[in-house]
Amino acid sequence: MFDALTRQPDDPLLALIGLFSKDERPGKVDLGVGVYRDETGRTPIFRAVKAAERRLLETQETKAYVGPEGDLVFLDHLWALVGGETVERSHVAGVQTPGGSGALRLAADLIHRMGGRKIWLGLPSWPNHAPIFKAAGLEIATYDFFDIPSQLVSFDNLVSALEGAAAGDAVLLHASCHNPTGGVLSEPQWMEIAALVAERGLLPLVDLAYQGFGRGLEQDVAGLRHLLTVVPEALVAVSCSKSFGLYRERTGAIFGVTTSSSSADTVRSNLAGLARTSYSMPPDHGAAVVRTILADPELARDWAEELEGMRLRMTGIRKMLAEGLRGRWQSLGAIAGQEGMFSMLPLAEAEVMRLRTDHGIYMPGSGRINIAGLKTAEVAGVIQKFTSL
Repeated sequence: MFDALTRQPDDPLLALIGLFSKDERPGKVDLGVGVYRDETGRTPIFRAVKAAERRLLETQETKAYVGPEGDLVFLDHLWALVGGETVERSHVAGVQTPGGSGALRLAADLIHRMGGRKIWLGLPSWPNHAPIFKAAGLEIATYDFFDIPSQLVSFDNLVSALEGAAAGDAVLLHASCHNPTGGVLSEPQWMEIAALVAERGLLPLVDLAYQGFGRGLEQDVAGLRHLLTVVPEALVAVSCSKSFGLYRERTGAIFGVTTSSSSADTVRSNLAGLARTSYSMPPDHGAAVVRTILADPELARDWAEELEGMRLRMTGIRKMLAEGLRGRWQSLGAIAGQEGMFSMLPLAEAEVMRLRTDHGIYMPGSGRINIAGLKTAEVAGVIQKFTSL
C-alpha cells in the first residue's frame, strides 16, 4: 500500500540546515534557521534553565504521565506571564502542548469542532501556519499583511480583511515579533483591531512565540492584553522555545479565554480530548523547567535579565544592518524599528542563490533573514555582500 504514496517535497527551510552544514567554507553565514545565536555562534542554554534542571535532577521523584492537560502549575505561571491580570483566571482554559506548533494545531482542531470553517491569515506568515490550518480542515482566507519593498505593515489590508470576515470566522494574529517580517503594530492599531474583531463577532487566534524578544516582556503582550479586555472569547497559542531557549523540549500551551468558569471548563475538556487523540500526553521536562523558573523569584529575575540581554543584542544588530543597507535600499532603514528575530529583504530568489553560491550566505528563497543568526563581527561583511548585488 505504500506504493500508493508520492514523495513529498522536503521543507525548504529545514533542507537549508543540511546545505549549510555541508559547506566547508570558513566564512559561511547561516541566516536561515530560526534559532537565537549568541556572539560565539551558539544557541545557549539560559543560566536559569541550567539551575532549574539541576534542581529537578535532585528533587523530581517520578516520570509518570502528567495527563492530557499537562502541568497545571506550569499553566498558571505561564498565563500570569502572558495574560497578567487582564482576565479572571477561572475564565481561562489552559492545556500544555508539544511546542507552539502543537498549540496551534489544537486551536485549529477546536475551531473546526466548534463549527468554524474559515481562518484569515495575513501574508507573509510563518510557513507552517497554513499547513497546520489546512490539516485541521479549515478554509484559509489570505490578505497581504506586509509590503516587502516599502517595509511597511499594510494595515489597511488587515482592516479590510476583518471588515469582510463573517461572524464566526477565526483570524490569526501575531502578538509581537511578527514572523517572518518583524513588522510592528502600534498601540492605536491594536485598539482598532480589537474593536473590529469584537464588532464583527470574530474569534482571534493569537500566536505568541517570542515574548521578550521585541520590546520587552510586558510590551510584547500589551496589544494582546488590550485585545482580551475587548473581545469575549479568544485563543492564545504560546511557545517557550525562544523565550526560554527550550527548542528541543517542545514546550508550549494553548489557552482559551472565555466568559465564565463553566465555559472555560468545557473548552478545557475539549482541548484535553483533542490532545488525547493526537499525542495523548505532553512531554514534561520543559514545562517543569519553566514552572521552576517562574515559581522562584531569583531564577525568574535571572532569566528575565538574560532574555533582556539577548533582546538588546538583536536590537543592536538591527541598527547596524539598517544603517548599512539603507544606502542600497532606502526602505531597509525600517529594519531598525522592526522587532524580533526576523526581517524580509527585497531580494529576488536568484539573488538569494547568488549570495549562497558566491559568498556562503544562507537564507530562504523568500529573502527572510534571521537577525539573531549574525555575530556583530560578521555584520559589516554581510552588508558589503548584500549591497554588491
